[in-house]
Amino acid sequence: MRILKEFKDFALKGNAMDLAIGVIIGAAFGKIVSSLVEDVLMPFIAVFTGGVSFKELYFATDGKHYDNLAKAKEAGANIISYGNFIQSILDFTIIAFCIFLIVKLIISHKKKEETSAVATISSTDALLTEIRDALKNK
Repeated sequence: MRILKEFKDFALKGNAMDLAIGVIIGAAFGKIVSSLVEDVLMPFIAVFTGGVSFKELYFATDGKHYDNLAKAKEAGANIISYGNFIQSILDFTIIAFCIFLIVKLIISHKKKEETSAVATISSTDALLTEIRDALKNK
């Protein structure tokens, strides 16, 4: 029973819940970016590479030539599918860049809040100083 209570306390703490929410949102964000790369960017890039899809890039280790990746897999050939690796690198790069932009935006927003808070404190201090000085002169 004690272990269940400890688990409940752990699971319902703010940090654990924030982490869980972050993982879920991150997974959904990853799917969106993967779709962007796979469904939007890669067909655009294929136009410039003569219609070659990165997913179709592979190397058969048996030295035989196959018309496409599906036929190589159907024949049971041992293949190195380096096209999928290239696509995963593109996915990662775009996800990392998007996260970088989001973090940069959050940091700049926090700096603006801190700057405005400092400016407010400074003007209040200046006003209080004026009142103090006026009272001293009386």
